[in-house]
Amino acid sequence: MDPHGRFVTVSDGLKLYVRDLPAEGPEVGPPVLLLHGLTRNGRDFEAIQPRIAAGGRRALTLDVRGRGLSDHDPQPERYQPPTYVGDVVRVLDTLEIPQAAFVGTSMGGLMTMILAATAPHRIERAVLNDIGPKLEPEGLARIAGYVGTGEPARTWDEAAARIKAINGAAFPDADDAFFAAMARRTFRERAPGVIALDYDPNISVPFRQPGGAAPADLWGLYEALKPIPTLVVRGAISDLFSAATVAEMKARKPDLESVEVPRVGHAPMLDEPEAWSAIARFLGLR
Repeated sequence: MDPHGRFVTVSDGLKLYVRDLPAEGPEVGPPVLLLHGLTRNGRDFEAIQPRIAAGGRRALTLDVRGRGLSDHDPQPERYQPPTYVGDVVRVLDTLEIPQAAFVGTSMGGLMTMILAATAPHRIERAVLNDIGPKLEPEGLARIAGYVGTGEPARTWDEAAARIKAINGAAFPDADDAFFAAMARRTFRERAPGVIALDYDPNISVPFRQPGGAAPADLWGLYEALKPIPTLVVRGAISDLFSAATVAEMKARKPDLESVEVPRVGHAPMLDEPEAWSAIARFLGLR
């Protein structure tokens, strides 16, 4: 097991996996909690987590329940963002972190907005990665088309080909090595010749219910971020998060910071030069 990994038991007894990197040198701010998207896990941040720690902030990733090394939930109806936010609070309390900066990709950004509405004192600042108060139907339909589906791959090359088929339009300039690395973050080898997606297929159960993709009043959640320093990252060719929504977010919160990553869709990996430079500055890293 990773020497930086540990498990935290949440209120209903599930054990969730946290990877916790200490800050190097003098700390420049509170810890940073990195939250992944719907079908992903904390390995999505393997490029930037050590950079954040090297820059002077303790950096943590969480495998949300049903993903990665965290337990699967025997009650699929609990696979919903409010449950995940309760888990986040339990993790922070267990690790004695009163306040953190949040970097949330897609669902992770939605979780951050919910936390801002329910426990704003826990958020020092927030980065929303390709997510906002309005989600485009095209992107939601694309995600609904693949979440919870797919047989295991037989080889890693097959897994990479599947990842490219789903994500190729979002990363048109990426090479085969990029999709091979993404496959290693998205799949897990359960047995020889059994390379399965690294999440519980039942996460799709509430997602497929009417209104299950996101809470109805996202603009109401966004209002809670008004007093919190916030940076929004948008993939320039995202099908889920539009430039018009970013403009409306700025109109409602004039101090909102934003950056657009060219030639990338949903969602940037955050190690792109444009995204990373904005995040490093926003977090005050050395």
